[in-house]
Amino acid sequence: MYLKKIVDENKELFIKTRRELHKIPEVAFEEKKTSAYIAEYLKQENLEVITNIATTGVVGLLRTNRPGPTLMVRADMDALPVTEQTGLEFTSTHAGRMHACGHDSHMAMALGAVTVLNKIKDQLNGTIKFVFQPAEEGFSGAKAMIGEGVLENPTVDFAVGCHVWPLIPQGAIGVKPGPLMAASDRFDLEIRGISSHGAMPHLAIDALEVSTQVVSALQRIVSRNINPLIPAVITIGSLQAGTTFNVIPEVAHLRGTVRTFDKGVRKELPKRIEQVIKGVCDSMNATYKLNYLPIYPPVINDDDAVETIRKSAWEVVGKENTLVPEMSMCAEDMSFYLEKVKGCFYFLGSGQENGLPLHNSRFDFDEDILATGVEMFGRTALSILGK
Repeated sequence: MYLKKIVDENKELFIKTRRELHKIPEVAFEEKKTSAYIAEYLKQENLEVITNIATTGVVGLLRTNRPGPTLMVRADMDALPVTEQTGLEFTSTHAGRMHACGHDSHMAMALGAVTVLNKIKDQLNGTIKFVFQPAEEGFSGAKAMIGEGVLENPTVDFAVGCHVWPLIPQGAIGVKPGPLMAASDRFDLEIRGISSHGAMPHLAIDALEVSTQVVSALQRIVSRNINPLIPAVITIGSLQAGTTFNVIPEVAHLRGTVRTFDKGVRKELPKRIEQVIKGVCDSMNATYKLNYLPIYPPVINDDDAVETIRKSAWEVVGKENTLVPEMSMCAEDMSFYLEKVKGCFYFLGSGQENGLPLHNSRFDFDEDILATGVEMFGRTALSILGK
């Protein structure tokens, strides 16, 4: 109850922190104002602070000066290249940038946990390593942080992270053993033909038409080549070709994403995707260049770590508000940490009262959940590091 009392006393601080961070969104590896804000907050709390990790990453060490394990609390810092349309009084002050994925809340909850756990560190053994990483949104900031030693000195024994999630009820905790979020890869494809007058298609090799055939054929990989009991997604998110109405395009550019949980499927999909592209292009006398990039492995939670988080959730929100969420085809680079360290990534329900998903230009949430997130970090720390 003492933990909850401290959390309740600091609710306004959590909200203030979130709003201040919300106003200064910055995209991958450009989070200079954000990292400076975080570093100053950590210094005010008398933590040992390390900056400029993987460009803009920040680590704060809360040492109890007593032997014990090291718990890592991770938060992501980057925003999206989205123009905010929420109309909030604390709206983004950076044009074309927005915290549309809740990373402002993740930082605020982790910083809130710094304040709360600092007040009860006499009840803890070991060390808490607060990790604020850049570039979660598709640029592998976690991998860069690991490459610069963030899991060492001291060695992390248990890693935890949280994501606000509009697909479960507000204030609920969604925790699941095993696979939670999908692996994410991307590809960039250039298809090249021969340009011609729009009235003379017989003289052209229409790169746009070839592209539409490729898009259609790629969808059949999931529907006809993958075991229907194994989830997989191939999405073409961008197709650009041509400049005007009466010229057949010579070049088309496509970009897509590939998602699955299965390592075998993930290994085979690049080969099958290229086979399909080559087959269509050969049949239509076009050429292509394909660049396929593995990005994130799947988020896979450790079973024992899940039990620790689940028991913490029971204490914070009750068993009735602790649920097992559906697996998501969204990806998260928390996966890189969980490949190296025992840990758990879980969801904090932000509800969906306004019907708006993550990455929407009007995405927002009820700030009451910030206290729940802080208390979860606090309860988990007490469970792992408590005397």
